[in-house]
Amino acid sequence: QVQLVESGGGLVQPGGSLRLSCAASGRIFSFYRMGWYRQALGKERELVASITRGGSTGYADSVKGRFTISRDNAKNTVYLQMNSLKPEDTAVYYCYADLTSTWSPEAHDYWGQGTQITVSS
Repeated sequence: QVQLVESGGGLVQPGGSLRLSCAASGRIFSFYRMGWYRQALGKERELVASITRGGSTGYADSVKGRFTISRDNAKNTVYLQMNSLKPEDTAVYYCYADLTSTWSPEAHDYWGQGTQITVSS
């Protein structure tokens, strides 16, 4: 019943910006942790960024200084502001959410459907 719905993907030129949104539908009051993975063609899934209910954040080294994760707890929505985009950022981006603090990267409670980000001239 509960779903995470992603929006904001698309095609952007190198150096450009995009903002991804991931909103929960269904009756969920709060997530402990929400975040984003990405997976490029031929590569393994990579954790991009995470944010806890209290606002603690973490980022992959590859995106530090360029991406910013935030959340609106009242809306159960997580955002990923992506600036200074590079071709290497091209991937399918998936949001996730966990109800508890337990870290289980292969068993997150909820997943978004994925949205394609393509950075190209």
